[in-house]
Amino acid sequence: MKVMKAIIGKYNSISLIIRILCGLVLGAVLGLFAPGLPVIGLLGDLFVGALKAVAPVLVFVLVVSALTQGMNKLDRRFGTVICLYIVSTLLASVVAVIGSFIFPQTIKLAETAQADVIPTGIVEVLRNLLLDMVSNPLSAIVEGRYVGVLFWAAVLGIALKGIANETTKQMLSHIADAISLSVRWIINLAPFGIMGLVFKNVSSEGLSIFTDYGKLLGLLVGCMLTVALVVDPLIAWIALRRNPYPLVFKCLRESGLTAFFTRSSAANIPVNMALCEKLGLDRDMYSVSIPLGATINMDGAAITIAVMTLAAANTVGVAVDLPSALILSFLSTIGACGASGVAGGSLLLIPLACSLFGISQDIAMQVVAVGFIIGVVQDSVETALNSSGDVMFAATAEYRQWLREGKELPDFLGGKKKSGK
Repeated sequence: MKVMKAIIGKYNSISLIIRILCGLVLGAVLGLFAPGLPVIGLLGDLFVGALKAVAPVLVFVLVVSALTQGMNKLDRRFGTVICLYIVSTLLASVVAVIGSFIFPQTIKLAETAQADVIPTGIVEVLRNLLLDMVSNPLSAIVEGRYVGVLFWAAVLGIALKGIANETTKQMLSHIADAISLSVRWIINLAPFGIMGLVFKNVSSEGLSIFTDYGKLLGLLVGCMLTVALVVDPLIAWIALRRNPYPLVFKCLRESGLTAFFTRSSAANIPVNMALCEKLGLDRDMYSVSIPLGATINMDGAAITIAVMTLAAANTVGVAVDLPSALILSFLSTIGACGASGVAGGSLLLIPLACSLFGISQDIAMQVVAVGFIIGVVQDSVETALNSSGDVMFAATAEYRQWLREGKELPDFLGGKKKSGK
């Protein structure tokens, strides 16, 4: 027993990031030299499954608890967060359009992809979002439909605010704390999960995606890195007037890294919650803004929709002028915000964007199939960008309020600086 405690103590004493990197390297080595060990891949499935299972419950309980304790804490910071999410997604789609004009791509078409749900217009995308809002709350939690989870949590929280006594509020707070602790236990095992996920990818995926679709993949990843390292930091600098890169790199390292391998914004919500707590943010704020960001802060999805659509247009010989490309940027932004409510994610919104240029459904679905082929890299980078941005903008909004109030910022952002008001 003492030996086990000593091992656990030693394990916990090592930085989580270092442990994750060790798991990454070990998973890659095992995937290359011992691919016939399915039990290793099972660790990754268990990790992602646990995160996906607990995330909807965590979101629901935290939002209900936050709103029950007092809605007055959802001040101008909340409006700032929403504004940052939308502006970032729009600028991401503009970057994708510019990148596609500078480096035009064509696609080697694959087999036609099949899908159960394909939106045919923006109206249908918005309709899906509204229907998800009023879906059965239990099924929303079970199926991880966060629009519904957020809506019903908000309804219940607002209702309880007016009738709950202190005992009820304390009970909700304790439940939220218990689930948050359970999440921390799961996140502490992330190195084993990352090892399993890397092992699974390395042992099963070939390198053809880097040769057959390398240029297209390079454009997608390049646009996403531009947004992550230039556009989003610029937005944060405008809001804070501070060097944003310590915050950017912290979010990429501690949120983007796990999101890259889990390839699920929903699964990464608990990781982001833990990071927000580490950054000293107000839980009443981030318990609402983080799951909201997983729904509407979709920079990577907007980039994917725009780049793949313009590549399809180039492939079939459709000339796209600048005004049409700008319309595509707005369409990609709206579609990306609705991606989480559509089966299949951002890829299944490509036919919707292709319809803007008269590209047939058959061609568009072949483009979707190419998206699935390169998705092992594209989707990983997209999720890392989306998820790390959720935390970065939640922190930016919070720290902006701190500056307004003359509070001291964290040391990594340079400490105190008054706003001049």
